[in-house]
Amino acid sequence: MKAATVLIPIAHGSESLECVTLINVLRRAGLEVTVASVESDLTVTGTRGVRLTADRRFIDTLDTHYDLIAVPGGEKGAEALNRNMPLIEKLEGQSDAGRWFAAICAAPALTLAPHGLLDGRQATCYPAFKDRLPKYVNQPVVVDGCCVTSQGAGTALPFALKLVELLAGAAKSREVARQMIFE
Repeated sequence: MKAATVLIPIAHGSESLECVTLINVLRRAGLEVTVASVESDLTVTGTRGVRLTADRRFIDTLDTHYDLIAVPGGEKGAEALNRNMPLIEKLEGQSDAGRWFAAICAAPALTLAPHGLLDGRQATCYPAFKDRLPKYVNQPVVVDGCCVTSQGAGTALPFALKLVELLAGAAKSREVARQMIFE
């Protein structure tokens, strides 16, 4: 059985803890994760000065379909991803096709909501941005249709494990959680 494929777009200002948690947990589960920089360089500076190196430039992923696109937060990073129209078009295509897309922290409010990707959906985000969501739910992780949202760095691990569950099954998610002593 072929591993599910995941795209994680990053930009200067992406929340470093969320990025690393997503990449680490999804790869632990055996998923095929591609980290893609929307910047001209592969290496971006995330929050707290943490340098993140992408596998590819985002522009080189345009012809590839993914089972999941997971957008990290960080206010500046989420705003930069919001301005990247090829990414927004890819997210819209993901939604239209009923394939998974996800966002955490500021990204639901600053990347997804401005483009109508949360219209009619319940979602969550970093609480300071809750007024920007059409249907805010105060939960760590919210799944509505093919969309998964989460609140922030402190919820990154349950968010990543939920994504594993959705792509690889509950047993795999529990296995990865046990390996990390997260029960």
